[in-house]
Amino acid sequence: MNRLTQCFKTLKQQDRKALVTFITAGDPDLTTTERMIHILEEAGADIIELGMPFSDPMADGPTIQLSSERALASGTTLRTTLDTVQSIRRRSEIPIILMGYLNPIHAYGYEQFCIDAVKAGVDGVLLVDMPPEESKPFLDFATTHELQVIFLLTPTSDKARIATVARLGRGFVYYVTVTGVTGARQEVSGSLEAELSRIRANITIPIVAGFGISTPGQAASVSAFADGVVVGSAIVKLFQQHTGKELEQEAGNFVRSLKMALSNTSQLT
Repeated sequence: MNRLTQCFKTLKQQDRKALVTFITAGDPDLTTTERMIHILEEAGADIIELGMPFSDPMADGPTIQLSSERALASGTTLRTTLDTVQSIRRRSEIPIILMGYLNPIHAYGYEQFCIDAVKAGVDGVLLVDMPPEESKPFLDFATTHELQVIFLLTPTSDKARIATVARLGRGFVYYVTVTGVTGARQEVSGSLEAELSRIRANITIPIVAGFGISTPGQAASVSAFADGVVVGSAIVKLFQQHTGKELEQEAGNFVRSLKMALSNTSQLT
């Protein structure tokens, strides 16, 4: 069974919500990336979203854009990112999703990427600029090689888009809690419960919510309605502010606080 599928199955049996943590591969270098993934897992992350650095990350706010710039400056490529995942697999079985944009994969070659990603130990991929209606050229290869493709839904997704994601999506659905780019927000949408109920009525795979979740309180609030939460910019910002052991300590403490907030919510629901 795919690590991602198994993760959600185990979490459901334990009545827990998934904590998905995002960092950018190669920020500030791939040695740090590998070390930090182990730190995040030890601190309580259930799933890792690993950003594929790209020169034009149009859906990302300034924090993740800067992390992508730092990663590219260090020489990170899609090939070296896959090599890093393969190295991580020597010590860890945590589900790893590559998140980013279609262009680097197009340049790599769709089928070759799917082959190499699965061989390296990647469990899924989320491409923010690949609409499900236009995903067939990539999705066919991903399905053949058992690489799960995760799609986005947003507050503005109509019935047709939801139906398409329900048919094509695997692993989980990434629900974007706000319109606009990634980045920390001051508060969670008051209509989130109704929005997720609308999605859940038509989707059978888990729903994970992200974009703008930056505090343990926000994570707890969102997890009351979703199967998991994604925290990205708030973690990536720590890479901008700290290095070395200080980064490990700050990121570890923050992820532990998120995990505790989710655990407390699970006990109440």
